[in-house]
Amino acid sequence: MRIATWNVNSLNVRLPHVLQWLQQAAPDVLCLQELKLEDHKFPRAELEAAGYQVAFTGQKTYNGVAILSRQPLEDIQYNLPNLPDEQRRLVAATVGGLRIVCGYFPNGQALGSEKYPYKLGWLNALHDWLQGELQRYPALALLGDYNIAPADLDVHDPKAWEGQVLVSPPEREAYQRLLALGLTDAYRHLQPDTEKAFTWWDYRMNGFRRNLGLRIDHILLSAPALDKLTACDIDREPRTWERPSDHTPVWAELQA
Repeated sequence: MRIATWNVNSLNVRLPHVLQWLQQAAPDVLCLQELKLEDHKFPRAELEAAGYQVAFTGQKTYNGVAILSRQPLEDIQYNLPNLPDEQRRLVAATVGGLRIVCGYFPNGQALGSEKYPYKLGWLNALHDWLQGELQRYPALALLGDYNIAPADLDVHDPKAWEGQVLVSPPEREAYQRLLALGLTDAYRHLQPDTEKAFTWWDYRMNGFRRNLGLRIDHILLSAPALDKLTACDIDREPRTWERPSDHTPVWAELQA
């Protein structure tokens, strides 16, 4: 089973890219973030015509997440049940015995903003909910845009980013708490020392061309899922396409 995650930064704009990548990469499951559209505008017909069932929750202008799957989606959960929140940031479903959790983690804006404690609170609620989810579904994959670069190895210039969101100690500690639940970073499990491996590049200052990026999109696997991991990588090609998202897909291969 090939599973993947991609922050598309507007599904309305990037739908042709998504359809192209589905055809090229042929993932069994693709998690999308930042749909930036309301549910009645979700392109269900186009994605179903491409061979994918869909589960999604969206809102106007911001946020929104979706799971696309070649197999049936079962036991669908929308948003964190332990956190009253109008922002659409999470959808989960079971696919072929694997629990898929797709999340668009808050950005946090800046360490001094009101959005920063909201981010930490959301991460805490996610952690607590996942504790129960892992008991119900031992084989689990948490995919998405985490808006956290876990280590300096995942940052093009750690010194320049010091004191900013995405790399602050409390965010990284929250990420480590997720790992402590028994989850493993699929990419770093297979490529522990790879440098300059990024999933997001700022549109400004020729960020992609100069590879001034961050690795903030991740696939974390529980132990039963990790036992089946055979490959994991970052596909940079979609970031080269015309009018691209500022993120690019990350995929992992799990043996049957």
